[in-house]
Amino acid sequence: MGNKQEELETCVRLQGYDLIGIPETWWDSSYDWSVGMEGYRLFRKDRQGRRGEGVALYVNDQLEGMELHLGMDEELTESLWVRIKGSTGARDIIVGVCYRPPDQGDRADEALYRQIGAASHSQALVLMGDFNHPDICWRDNTVGHKQSGKFLECVDDNFLLQVTEEPTRRGAMLDLLLTNKEGLVGDVKLKGSLSCSDHEMVEFRILRAARRPHSKLTTLDFRRADFGLLRDLLGRIPWDKALEGRGAQDSWLVFKDHLLQAQERCIPAKRKSSKTTKRPPWMNKELLGKVK
Repeated sequence: MGNKQEELETCVRLQGYDLIGIPETWWDSSYDWSVGMEGYRLFRKDRQGRRGEGVALYVNDQLEGMELHLGMDEELTESLWVRIKGSTGARDIIVGVCYRPPDQGDRADEALYRQIGAASHSQALVLMGDFNHPDICWRDNTVGHKQSGKFLECVDDNFLLQVTEEPTRRGAMLDLLLTNKEGLVGDVKLKGSLSCSDHEMVEFRILRAARRPHSKLTTLDFRRADFGLLRDLLGRIPWDKALEGRGAQDSWLVFKDHLLQAQERCIPAKRKSSKTTKRPPWMNKELLGKVK
């Protein structure tokens, strides 16, 4: 941030944002006097002695926020996690801000993936940041490098949705917006850049109207599935040719793409109330009565 702080404050006053996430702050102790913002509580994580890193999150004073420490090699990653308490009847939301340097090693990547996995277990997660994976094609779910493949695998394994659709820096989509709840994030827009920054600001709205009792999940209805057609569709694919010359990660992505296409044709979806999904399948009425 540095010289962009005054411009940021002007933008915030005009737009009235509740949350402002900043990856790569470039702050250290010399900025302590200048980075506070009236009407906001500041959560920050600086990186001493390393240029161009550190993350921050401004939270409107009208909201109740608490920093979370996931306890998984936090010193290795540029990540910050804050729980925002929901209003009456609404869920709490975990907001994460991350910066992943382009030269980050495997150990730090794995630590970040563990943190993302822990945070994704919450009922509502919004994760923003610069992850420096320009070779990922989010439309086709394909990658160009091994490290990007591992990140994409982390996103898939934790059932996260990536909702940024436009390039945020020189034609590359570096700044991502991830959530574990469909419909939680909307109105995503690029809003230009601050000062001489070459990254676009990403503006979005967190839709907090949905309440726990009314939430619904989409599940596969295996009772109505046509497994004969599923086997037939997958059996028609020339797997030797489709997977020829591909590594394990690329082969998995190709197989998964064919499987999901076949699944869409053969296994219908149904909506299921989240109330019933909280009860394990083995918890029948008799056992439930004894527990009560």
